[in-house]
Amino acid sequence: MKDRSVPVGMNFVAILMLVGDRLKYVALVAGLAFATLLITQQASILVGMADQTGAFIRDTGQADLWVMDPEVEFSEDGKALQDTALFRVRGVEGVEWAVPIYKNWLKAQLPDGRKLNMIVVGIDDATLVGGPAVMVEGRLEDLRADKAVFIDARDADTKLLLTRGRFADDPQPLRVGDRLSVNDFELRVAGTMKLSRSFFWDPVVYTTYSRALTFAPPERRLMSFVLVKIKSGSDPHAVARAVTEATGLQALTGPQFEKLTMTYILEKTGILVNFGLAVGMGFVIGLLVAAQTLYAFTLDNLKQYGALKAMGAGNGTLVRMMMVQVLIVALLGYGLGLGITVLMGKIIQATDLAFLMTWHIPVVGGVALVAICLLAGAASIAKVLRLEPAIVFKS
Repeated sequence: MKDRSVPVGMNFVAILMLVGDRLKYVALVAGLAFATLLITQQASILVGMADQTGAFIRDTGQADLWVMDPEVEFSEDGKALQDTALFRVRGVEGVEWAVPIYKNWLKAQLPDGRKLNMIVVGIDDATLVGGPAVMVEGRLEDLRADKAVFIDARDADTKLLLTRGRFADDPQPLRVGDRLSVNDFELRVAGTMKLSRSFFWDPVVYTTYSRALTFAPPERRLMSFVLVKIKSGSDPHAVARAVTEATGLQALTGPQFEKLTMTYILEKTGILVNFGLAVGMGFVIGLLVAAQTLYAFTLDNLKQYGALKAMGAGNGTLVRMMMVQVLIVALLGYGLGLGITVLMGKIIQATDLAFLMTWHIPVVGGVALVAICLLAGAASIAKVLRLEPAIVFKS
């Protein structure tokens, strides 16, 4: 008898067989949900961390190009430029304007006496290009006031809490008007800003370029980068090449600089390998759980499959029935695991932890789970294909 399409009734029988053993059914769905959770959550955290490495570059969005020392490998790599580099860049064809920016880790002290490291960013005094895009308290122009600095509003409530001395029993956040010192230079908080969450955890303060140089450690070179705006209609990549040819410096667009930073951090810290192992573990766990449970489920239902064969059902019909079962548990496990990942992501995003689920992650997670189920079901399908109908008559 030639096997044709599977009647709807046979699909229903397959579903009844699947849910007949509730314990194995729930265990199978739960195992696949956990595998989906592990794959999608770890991948989302990895993507979130990778995205955070470029936060400072994106926050400085006014510039079309970043000019730096040729040996700079990421955004925090402190290889400073000579002051003359600024004027050489300004003389390149296609450059509308160019301004300096300072960035470095410096030692600071809070009003309660607590010492810590801060990332100090000094922006151009005249134009304030490179300043924070979003102010919470104060105006960008307030940065020109005497001894003025801006702090991140999020840092004020977490990393810059005053916790010693008279603040010990009642921690207070650093606020506008409070004073702090950097390298023993007294400064005053003139405003708070909202910065993107960054991979680099030290608190950030902004001030003017000239003021930053006054309390920076004395060095022959202090300018970290040159920010460039190109003329309207110019090609950023062409201008970048012209800057490199004219000055010998490295000139990158914002996205290029982000990619350089992300690649360096992922490769040098081992984050990519660690999270890759976690994602791979999710795949292996899902495969083992699904394979074991599906095979046990198949063994428990061998007589039913044998009876269907004895009644004329061909191998193709039985395989399609098993595929229906596999796809159902895959869909349920995937939906449950992805839903838990999204809920956990909402919780994680309310903290400083990294989490970013792009559309690629659910797609890759779904493909991985289908692959898990197909691989896990292969042994069970092979068992059914070798099955003799006479098993129905065995005790």
